[in-house]
Amino acid sequence: MATTAEAPARDDTTLSAAARLWALLFGMGLLLVGNGLQSSLLGVRADAEAFGGFVTGLVMSGYFLGFFAGSLLTPRFVRRVGHVRVFAALASLASIAILVHSVLVIPAVWAVMRLLTGFAFAGLYIVSESWLNDSASNTLRGSLLALYMVISYLGLAGGQLMLNVAGPEQHTLFILCSILISFALVPILLSSTRQPSADTPEPMSLARLYTVSPLGAVGCFGTGIANGVILGMGAVYARQTGLSVAEVSIFMTALVLGGAILQWPIGKLSDHLDRRTVITGVAVLAALAAGGVHLAGAVSDLAVLATAALMGGAVLSLYPLFLAYTNDHLDPRQMVAASSALVLSYGGGAVLGPSGAGWLMDLMGPEGFLFYLGLIHVAIAGFGVYRMTRRPAPTDQYPHILTPSQASPVSASWAEESYEAAAAEEADAETR
Repeated sequence: MATTAEAPARDDTTLSAAARLWALLFGMGLLLVGNGLQSSLLGVRADAEAFGGFVTGLVMSGYFLGFFAGSLLTPRFVRRVGHVRVFAALASLASIAILVHSVLVIPAVWAVMRLLTGFAFAGLYIVSESWLNDSASNTLRGSLLALYMVISYLGLAGGQLMLNVAGPEQHTLFILCSILISFALVPILLSSTRQPSADTPEPMSLARLYTVSPLGAVGCFGTGIANGVILGMGAVYARQTGLSVAEVSIFMTALVLGGAILQWPIGKLSDHLDRRTVITGVAVLAALAAGGVHLAGAVSDLAVLATAALMGGAVLSLYPLFLAYTNDHLDPRQMVAASSALVLSYGGGAVLGPSGAGWLMDLMGPEGFLFYLGLIHVAIAGFGVYRMTRRPAPTDQYPHILTPSQASPVSASWAEESYEAAAAEEADAETR
C-alpha cells in the first residue's frame, strides 16, 4: 500500500471524495454486511439450540464487551505495527471466530468467540474510519460521515436479508460471513489511500464528562443499553414470537432502516428546539413504540413492521442527539477528547443490554424484550425532564451531525471534528 498521498483538494466535493475513496467505502460496506448477518444468525441459531434468553444474552453481550476492549486497545497496536498489519490480523481473527461458532455450538465457546469478534470489529472500524477521516478535508467531514452512516445502515440491513440464503442450522451462512469479512480485506488493503496518523486523542474522564454534561453521559449509557438490546437480541425476540427466519430478517431490516430514515429529520428538528426536549420526546416515542410492537401483532404483520421501524428509528437516533447535546456544552477544543468518554459510556451500557433483556425474556417471555426497551427509555425521558429543571438551554447549538449507531472512538471524534469545522465557520462568518 502506498504510504503517501496528496491532501484533499480544496474544491473536492462529497461525490468526488466518495469516488476517490470507493475502495474503503466498499470494503467497510462488506464488513457491515457480515456483521449484520452474523448477529442475527447467531440469535436465531441460539434460539433453535434452546440456549435460553439469559444465556443467549450473555453470549451476545460478549460482542459488546469485546468491542469495548478493542476500542481501548486497538490504538496501541496501531502505534506498534501500523494500520495495515492490525487490519489484516483482526479481519483474520473475525473470519475465524464466526467459523468456530458453526463447529462448536456451545454457549461458553460462543461467548468467547463473540468477545473476540467484538474486539476484532472495533479494531476494523477504527482502522477503516481512520483512513476515511484522514482522507477528508474539514469542509467534507460532515457530509462524508453522513455517507458512511448510510453505508453503515444499508450494510447492517443487507446482512439481515442474507439470512434467507440458507438455513441457520447449516454451515452455509457461517461460511458466508467469513467470506464477506475476508473479502473486505481486498479493496481496503489494495487501496492507494495513504495510511493515517496513529495518533489518538487523550480521552476526557467520565467524571469530567458527567460534570460538563450529566444528560450526555447518562444518556449515552442508556442508549448504549438500548442499542445492545436491539442489535443483540432483536432476532431472538422475533424468533420467540413465532416469526419464520425470513420474517425475522424483514423485522430486523425494518428496525435498522428505521434508524437510517428517522435520524435526519429528528436531528434537524433538534437544531431548532431545546435539544433536551427532542431527546425526551424521542425517548417517549421509543417507549410507546415498544408497547406498540406488541399491540400491532393483533392487527397485521405490516403494522408490526411499521411499528418496529418507528421503534428502531427512535432508539437508533438517540446516540447522535446525545453527542450533539454534549457538544453544545463544550469548547471546540474539548470535543475530540470528549468523544472517547462518550464511547466508553455508550459501550458500558451496550455490554449490559443483551444480558438484561435475556434475563427478562426468561421471566416474562418475548415481551420482556419490549418491556426492557420501554423501561430504559422511560428512564432516559425522566432524566431528561429532570435535567431541564436544573439548567437552562444553551443559547447556541451546533448543527446535528449524522452519526452511525455503532459508535467507535474514531467515528465519534470524526463527528466532533465536524462540529469543530462548523464552529470555525461560524467564527469566520462573525468576523467578516
